[in-house]
Amino acid sequence: MEGEPPQVRSGTGRKRSHAVRRAPALGAVTFLALQDGGVSHFFCYLCNSNNYINHLFRKKMKPTLLLLAAGMGSRYGGLKQLDELGPNGETIMDYSIYDAIQAGFGKIVFVIRKDFEEQFRRQVLSKYEGHIPAELVFQSIDALPEGFSVPEGREKPWGTNHAVLMAKDVVKEPFCVINCDDFYNRDCFKVIGKFLADLPEGARNRYAMVGFRVGNTLSENGTVARGICSTNAEGNLTTVVERTEIERREGEIKYKDEKGDWIAVGENTPVSMNVWGFTPDYFEYSEAYFREFLSDPKNMENKKSEYFIPLMVNKLINDGTATVKVLDTTSKWFGVTYAADRQSVVDKIQALVDGGVYPTKLF
Repeated sequence: MEGEPPQVRSGTGRKRSHAVRRAPALGAVTFLALQDGGVSHFFCYLCNSNNYINHLFRKKMKPTLLLLAAGMGSRYGGLKQLDELGPNGETIMDYSIYDAIQAGFGKIVFVIRKDFEEQFRRQVLSKYEGHIPAELVFQSIDALPEGFSVPEGREKPWGTNHAVLMAKDVVKEPFCVINCDDFYNRDCFKVIGKFLADLPEGARNRYAMVGFRVGNTLSENGTVARGICSTNAEGNLTTVVERTEIERREGEIKYKDEKGDWIAVGENTPVSMNVWGFTPDYFEYSEAYFREFLSDPKNMENKKSEYFIPLMVNKLINDGTATVKVLDTTSKWFGVTYAADRQSVVDKIQALVDGGVYPTKLF
């Protein structure tokens, strides 16, 4: 009978007399000790099927961190947006990668432009050697599906979801997409890393977004633009509405609506800071929808049209194809939105180093 220990018989076919001593069950495997004539026979049997063994001993697949860095321009002999803000010249990107390693990520992939590959390898990639495997992929304006060509006069890249598509041949595991110039803090990477690592093997259509509490994402030097998120009863994303002016006014967090009125929102209202968690099936949907995007004459005529991640995500949600879990985080975002923010960022990083959150030298 399924779930019962096998019968043990002697060479004559008679059942051996034995005492069965059960050891504690370990997941789906039970170890039995059968004693016969002073000889102990140890063996294990499955409660249901071999799948239990596979599940029990399957190592969690480490997620990949995909960093969108194609927007980094090259000037004055160095890559702009690589501002040295840490005590040993660390960039914001360095802290994101350090936090991702601590959160269990197993690989990093950068999306960059081919024209600064050599400089990027020398200034950026070399510092991570021996710490985490790293790969480069390249975004270019002419990386289009067969049958499409770049419209005359277009110079602008095709947007963030086009950048994500560039990684489809090197990312075969669950992955997290981030910007390079936002300081997300460690808890952000812990929550998205756990979500991705806990997905069952071969999972599809189950994505996530880290929802920062809006009160943790403001600038002291002006308004910020944020995507304000709504969720359903299951905590899945339903809508993201971009609000271009959000600030603390008269003790409350408010945004300016289309009529010019200031509307109050709660301190813990989730907002998108472009931290997304996907599985590789997301590339399939993105390729197909990019063809639709390019087939729309309006997008080809508009030299500034962009294929953004939220555009793809909204379609998948509205079509009922995928769910996007909004993950809460205690992380406090900061970044250099305004020039006046820079010293504040330097001070906040130094405070985290002084508090033992980060070592003085990361890599």
